[in-house]
Amino acid sequence: MRNWIVAASVAAVFVMGMGVGYGAKREPAPANYHGQDAREAAQVLLDIALEQAGKDGSWERIGVGRVYYLGGFKAEGQAIFDALLAGKHADSDVFRIARVYQEAGEWEKARPMFDQHLLANPKDEKDLAEVGAYYLLQGDRATAEQLFDRSYAIEREELWATLDIAGAYLGVAPQH
Repeated sequence: MRNWIVAASVAAVFVMGMGVGYGAKREPAPANYHGQDAREAAQVLLDIALEQAGKDGSWERIGVGRVYYLGGFKAEGQAIFDALLAGKHADSDVFRIARVYQEAGEWEKARPMFDQHLLANPKDEKDLAEVGAYYLLQGDRATAEQLFDRSYAIEREELWATLDIAGAYLGVAPQH
């Protein structure tokens, strides 16, 4: 009988310890990346970053999705974007995700999202200039210059808009 009580006590402590382990938030640690394969280290750290981003931080979640998407874990990044866009989200979330697709060289995926953002935000001179720069970099100078004209009609003194426009004429993508 005594052995049974000891065994039950050990099992209970083990189960409680597992519950604490599973409920505990993971943190980055040298063991996550020292001596690990680069992709495995990145995967562990990205999983931790997603936990750190929380459920309500859309900018943070897009940042994690960006690294997944551009780093070769495209499906994981796409799942983060899809989940964000399926719920209540800001127009700026659409814009940030479109930037990821642009950065990935997926203009046909980025363009309609940029256009959607500009329809919802027709007076944002910086975004007009940035999207115009992407159009110019894709070879659509007419659309680009229409967007540049709209940007300058709103504000001619916006440094970042001017830099995005100048850069595009030199083949330099906007910095964001």
